[in-house]
Amino acid sequence: MSIVSVMLRSLVRLVSSLVCVPVACITTILYYSDHLPRNVNLERMVRDDLLDHDHFLFHLLINILRCL
Repeated sequence: MSIVSVMLRSLVRLVSSLVCVPVACITTILYYSDHLPRNVNLERMVRDDLLDHDHFLFHLLINILRCL
């Protein structure tokens, strides 16, 4: 597969996650980028299934936010 098709698939998955479950998606991004406190109530909203191996843009957002 070419890099364009891989990144396009990742972009579609990211946008569909943001549209379908926006709170869980944003909470997961902020939680794994260490911008949310470790709280039991917040951990209930975090979805580990969004951290698939081929979800490249999701991991990119998390790593960029870790640097900030």
